[in-house]
Amino acid sequence: MNHNYMTTSPDTLPTLLAGPILRRCEAHQLTLWLVSSRKLAAPAVLLNGTIHRPTVNEQQLGERAFLYLLNVSAEQLLTDGAEVFFDIQDAGESLLAGMELQYPGKSGPSLIWQSQLGKVLHGSCRNPHHHSADALVAADTLLSQGSDERPALLMLSGDQVYIDDVAGPMLHAISQVIALLKLRHEDFEQAPVSGSDKLDYSTHGLYQRAKQLLPRTRYPAKTALWRWYINHPIFTSSIAENHLVSFAEMSALYLLVWSPELWHFVDIPKAPEGLGPKRLAQWQKEWDRLLAFRAGLGQVRRLMANLPTYMIFDDHDITDDWNLTARWEEAAYGHGFSKRIIGNALLTYCLFQGAGNAPEKFSALLTQSADLLQAPRLDAAALDALIDQLLRFEDWHYHLDTSPRLVVLDTRTRRWRSESNLAKPSGLMDWEALMELQQLLIGQDKVIIVSAAPMFGVKLIEAVQRTATLMGGSLLVDAENWMAHPGAANALLSMFMHRKTPQEFIILSGDVHYSFAYDVRIRFRDTSPNIYQITASGIKNQFPEKLLPWFDKLNGWLYGYFSPLNLFTKRKRMLIRGRRPNGERSKRLVNQSGIGIVDIDPSGTPSRIALLHADMSETEFLPPREH
Repeated sequence: MNHNYMTTSPDTLPTLLAGPILRRCEAHQLTLWLVSSRKLAAPAVLLNGTIHRPTVNEQQLGERAFLYLLNVSAEQLLTDGAEVFFDIQDAGESLLAGMELQYPGKSGPSLIWQSQLGKVLHGSCRNPHHHSADALVAADTLLSQGSDERPALLMLSGDQVYIDDVAGPMLHAISQVIALLKLRHEDFEQAPVSGSDKLDYSTHGLYQRAKQLLPRTRYPAKTALWRWYINHPIFTSSIAENHLVSFAEMSALYLLVWSPELWHFVDIPKAPEGLGPKRLAQWQKEWDRLLAFRAGLGQVRRLMANLPTYMIFDDHDITDDWNLTARWEEAAYGHGFSKRIIGNALLTYCLFQGAGNAPEKFSALLTQSADLLQAPRLDAAALDALIDQLLRFEDWHYHLDTSPRLVVLDTRTRRWRSESNLAKPSGLMDWEALMELQQLLIGQDKVIIVSAAPMFGVKLIEAVQRTATLMGGSLLVDAENWMAHPGAANALLSMFMHRKTPQEFIILSGDVHYSFAYDVRIRFRDTSPNIYQITASGIKNQFPEKLLPWFDKLNGWLYGYFSPLNLFTKRKRMLIRGRRPNGERSKRLVNQSGIGIVDIDPSGTPSRIALLHADMSETEFLPPREH
């Protein structure tokens, strides 16, 4: 391969630009997501050779981009544990022919719906230009080896895309995809440019958006240094130089992180002219990492075509620190341009991720968005009205009636805002949302809860976040944890102590860019539920390498098994013991990208907790030693 990305004529666009991604699967329904370069006439889904006519939802992203959600429903559509081979046809022709989506020895892509969750894959935080390798490629390699038990599902628990942290070469590719597919443009208000077609993608516009494009507040804002000043940035990411703003940009990003197809149609120089030495070095580093990222996308596409894949947002799917505090919300939603940016990110999340989790919940929103996207240029008033609907929508969460029941939480849009100080972190779920969660748990003997942020995190790091919050710096330390808000923390802990809630809890989390597993019990009670906090983060991201070992050691010294400091935490009634990565004596945190693997026995207890790394090595979290 030469020094540029491979380029191909736009006239040779394949029909399938992204997907198919296998989404919600149950005994009575199957959902497939894809994006095509042309309007499909009469799509059909073949299951083991039998033709099914799906319910079709079409969203026209541009002149050459059509997003489809295909939902097949029938009584006893899928048999528990039986392998089903599928194809997608349009007007009698296969859309999947020649795509190499099948695993060795298989005739095509297939799925195995499982009501009993015996093995699940899970992870979060996949940043294309991070220096670590993509663990989704390792997950695909694992499936290609033909192990005896196929995982029941892949759970992606947040930051599937980074809207707020985009590499320079990626932004360059995004601009070319927008032009190639003629994605829908829009007009802006309260912005330095009149519309998305006026955005600067030249060399001089790279790495400049935080200073020149993103909106700023027009009222005093408090900082960690107790100073007051005007014109404070609304978007708080420290790496927002290429923060995406338009619906077209965000759509193009999704297509580039989930499929290799469009990478053949972009031309990205390794050394563009016009960048200074510092930015040029940054560009070339990002270029190399994106080149490696692109090489694995064929495997990522195969993985998500063969494994039911579920998703939930975290902040970077929208923007860093999304809804962290009530004061952040005031600034972000009080400015027309920042509200539009957040709304665009939420709309793309809905179309590319959210609707596939539970299609029946999104019919009204999908109808409204389809009407909006019919026009060659998005109508500003209609787009703003749809954004208002999305911001009021309270049904992003969902559950699967599997065994154990899988409950996926929305910890971003239903916040418990601080009553004492608008600058303090909001609770991750408000009282009403927590009570709805409790109703889903009552009567269950075992459950898997998916919470983007760990419910039981590293106490030392949470103490640092609390200290920074007291100094007014919650945004600086990303103070997103369940214990940060007293009301949410107490309601959550009371839920675990409720005698009608499950005996077996598995909590799957991500967000923090390191991995760990805790065994949790209630102190001073004979019949405590068994609680397992399992965190796998990130798929392609890591915590600062030199810093985490110090946090790990200090946390062990200060909050170890016998430490009296545990009695001064909100979780003083909980006995929390860290599992040992590969049997390590004192280490508890793993700072190496990977995808989580949890084997679950029929009782709902994890029989094996592991992390699969990109080099196919594994870290197994062994149970705590008996004292």
